[in-house]
Amino acid sequence: MAEIILNVEVREQTGTGGARATRRSGKVPGVLYGGDKDPVAIAVKSNEFRKALYTGKLLGHLVTLKYGQETQPVIAKAIDMHPVTDEPWHFDLYRVDEHQQIKIDVNVHFANEEASPGLKRGGTLGVTLHAVSVSCHADEIPEEIVVDLTGLEIGDTVRVSDLKLPAGVTAAIDGDLAVASITMSKGVTDAAETTEGEA
Repeated sequence: MAEIILNVEVREQTGTGGARATRRSGKVPGVLYGGDKDPVAIAVKSNEFRKALYTGKLLGHLVTLKYGQETQPVIAKAIDMHPVTDEPWHFDLYRVDEHQQIKIDVNVHFANEEASPGLKRGGTLGVTLHAVSVSCHADEIPEEIVVDLTGLEIGDTVRVSDLKLPAGVTAAIDGDLAVASITMSKGVTDAAETTEGEA
């Protein structure tokens, strides 16, 4: 089972008024859906939800939903934040089986920028995809996808097919899609043009 446990309660009131009442009582409203069961309106205490959220392992990860003595593996599919206070405002949980094959977006991170000759010479890293859709078992979702920039020159492009994914994880989008590329930055281009003009 997952390391994060969300203690939920079922909400009697639904709709905008029900969600408002839930927030007033110090809870975050949400919906549990998926599988062969009907959607259920639920709520989690605000402080518990924030604690789980700030671990960085809530959204897009397998977590354990606990209702009384019952537990259920779920994935947090969406979390809405209040635009002003940045407090959790609403969430969606999706029922899964731990070993079920699922598709999910995983964040992309870049490593070893200092080992890229293109970036050292003033190039710019242009990121096209900040997350990549992958297919894997619900209990094997990677924390992140790391792109190693070592050796990359200006003009080089990293595509989905170039990504090193963990065993059992496959890309669920076109392998030819660009994830990131190293381009000549405007400052470097202007300097080159000035040099040529002077010459």
